[in-house]
Amino acid sequence: MLTRKTKKMIAVEAKIRQPLEKMLPAMVTEQGLTATADYLGVSKATLAYWLLKFRIDVRRVALAPGDTMHVTRDEALS
Repeated sequence: MLTRKTKKMIAVEAKIRQPLEKMLPAMVTEQGLTATADYLGVSKATLAYWLLKFRIDVRRVALAPGDTMHVTRDEALS
């Protein structure tokens, strides 16, 4: 899937030296939406639009004390 990028997307990619579609999932997972938006210098609404445009699914999970979760990537899909 080839997504057309805006001038702002291209400028942010130049700043971080990585394609957005590769770095956004990890960054949002590690830092959250607000911190990622702040780091990239965009609003949360813009970040949400980019995630939607790149078809990156963001989900929240609540874990009880002592619970753990392991996330894997299906290499056939990436």
